[in-house]
Formats: sequence, C-alpha cells, structure tokens
Amino acid sequence: MYSIKKVCDDVLWVGVNDRKIALFENVYPVERGVSYNSYLVLDEKSVLIDTVDSVASLQFLENVEYALGGKKLDYLIVNHMEPDHCANIGAIVDKYPQVKIVGNAKTFVMMSQFFDFDIQSRKIEVKEGDTLNTGKHTFKFVMAPMVHWPEAMVSYDVFDNTLYSADAFGTFGAMSGNIFADECDFQGKWISDARRYYTNIVGKYGIQVQSLLKKASGLEIARICPLHGPIWRENIQYILDKYNKWSTYTPEEKSVLIVYGSVHGHTENAAELLANLLGDRGVKDMCLINASNTHYSHVIAEAFKYSHVVFACATYNMSLFPPIQVVLHELAEHNLQNRTFAFIENGTWAPVSAKLMSETLEKLKNNKFIEQKVSVKSAVNKDSYAQLKQLADILAEDIKA
Repeated sequence: MYSIKKVCDDVLWVGVNDRKIALFENVYPVERGVSYNSYLVLDEKSVLIDTVDSVASLQFLENVEYALGGKKLDYLIVNHMEPDHCANIGAIVDKYPQVKIVGNAKTFVMMSQFFDFDIQSRKIEVKEGDTLNTGKHTFKFVMAPMVHWPEAMVSYDVFDNTLYSADAFGTFGAMSGNIFADECDFQGKWISDARRYYTNIVGKYGIQVQSLLKKASGLEIARICPLHGPIWRENIQYILDKYNKWSTYTPEEKSVLIVYGSVHGHTENAAELLANLLGDRGVKDMCLINASNTHYSHVIAEAFKYSHVVFACATYNMSLFPPIQVVLHELAEHNLQNRTFAFIENGTWAPVSAKLMSETLEKLKNNKFIEQKVSVKSAVNKDSYAQLKQLADILAEDIKA
C-alpha cells in the first residue's frame, strides 16, 4: 500500500522510513532508524527529486506510481549520488523510460559508475545558477561540493521558495507520521541525532558548509526539504544557526566533556573525581562518557557540542587504550577546532598516554591545550588527587572566563 504525505499544494513526500536498519553507512548505530526522503512535484511537467535506498525500492516505486496518478514522469533531479539516494535511478528509468535526468557533470560521471543504462540520451547537465522550468515551478541549481560528496548540489524552487537540500540539514531517525520539524519535539528528541548526523557525516567539511550557507543566505527560504529527517517550514533560523555553529566549530555549551578509557576502573575513578571537583567549582551540564561502551560517533557529536574536552586514558601496550585511540583518530579525521583539551593518563609502570593523546590532537588547528596533566600510577593517590584538583581549578576558571 502506498505511503505518501503532502508537503504543500503540489508537492508530495514519496520517501520511505527504514526501522530495520542497525548501522547507517554500515558504521553509525541508528537506534531510531532513518528516513530516505524523496519528493514529487506535480506541475505541467512532473519532477521527482532524488530516489531512496535499495532496501526500500518496492515501497518507493509504489509511492511514486500512486502519486503520479497515471501521469508520466518527465524529470528526475539527482542532487546526490550516494546509494542511499541514487539506488533506484535505474528502476525509475526502467519504469518511466521517457524520463530526463537532471544533474551536474560530476553527477553523470558517478552515475556511469553505478549504472549501465543509456545516460547520454536522457541527461540534462546543469551548472551553478542554471534553471529548469516545469510550468509554475522553476528550479535553480546551486552546487554544494563536499557537502558531503564532490557532486552534491541543492535545488531551489523559485515558485514556492523550497530548498531541496540533499544531505544538508538532514538527521538520523525514522519519522513517525509527522514529516515536519514543527510537528515533533525537534529541540528535545531530534537535535542529538541531527548533531550526530552532521558531525560524523559532514563535520570535516566546515568550509564547504559555510560556502553553502552563504549561498543560501541570498535565497528566500520558506521550506527546507532534506534527504533524511523532518522538513523545515517554521523556525528555519534555528537549524541554520546550528549549522553555522557546527560548520565554524563553535561550541554550543561552555562546559566540559570527559571521555575515559579504563581497563580495570582506576582511570574511570579519576574521571569521576574530576567531574565531581568541577561540579564543586560550579561547572554545570557536563558530560561523562565511557569510550569502551559508547560508539565513537556519539563522542564526536558531544565533542562538537562542548567547549572543553578532557581525555582520561590508560596506557595500553605502551600505546593508547584502543577505544580512546579510535575516538582520537576520528576527531582528527573530522577536523575539530576551537576546543580546549586536557589529559589524564594512567599506567602501572610507564604511563605515556597523555603524550600520545596530545600528539594526535596537535595536528588539528585552532585548539588550546592545558599544560597541567594528571598522571596516575595504577590508582589515584594523594599526589594524583592534588593534580586533579589543580586541573579542575584551571578548567573551571577557564570556563567562567
């Protein structure tokens, strides 16, 4: 049975919600699933905007067929060639052989790598600022390279001021009957998934996101239709502000994230003690994470949120405890900036983890490192507790400043 939703007068959501998926991109846990959004514009010429993942092909094709109501499909706009959005291009071509496919030069290079149908005879190649008129609607194309693939673009409908934003402004999470952000508790229930989606999928490309935001600032936007998650039609400035913060690596919270990797519990104890000392000094809204049982994508998201990040790590095989090593590698890969870092190390005979953690993060730009480190020998004693108190004093003063 078809499952479609009305976006506005002649625009329909024909996407699919996936609640069976465990790992997005086979990497990121998605406990609430994910949506694959696709949109159909019913004008003099009908326009389908992107497709969905192959796991949802049957439902998607039924949605499109019903929404067309016997009309032919004239155009397919491809904003993004990642398989969770492009997988059904071949099926659409088979079902609607007259369809013209709209994309940029890089779109069609990638399309030829994924599919072997005759692309040349049906392609309409567009570049920055080009338009496509379908009757009432006119689509203007804006290139968005590396948000988050090099061929990515967004499509702006001049008629109803709708921005079809590809992977920008998307979020993890399947939708439950409400397709608009204002119909759900976005700031309460969705923002963590939105942050984790942005920081892990797009976070490395802050400069490119800033470029897209500057282009978007020149558009009158009444509606943002992303390829994952709810559609924005109210309080759009909220999500624009979040993207501006995330893409400029500006902390949302002036507080402390403590991430620890502990073998037998003594490093965990040091992390807990530091949190208590910071709380005694008036630091609020802290976050304490055990890297051993938390997927690194959650840690990346929290690191983008907080101004100060403390890593507490056991020395392991004269290197870093593996869960912390993974987190640090991913932080470096995601280009985190404008943070203050501090370190707690532990080792029974040769603690070296503070030095190794610092060396990994020093590769990143525009960060500050607190010289006061805490060095624990096996378990916290009077000396290392005094070091924790000194670190808490420095962090609390820095946050209040």
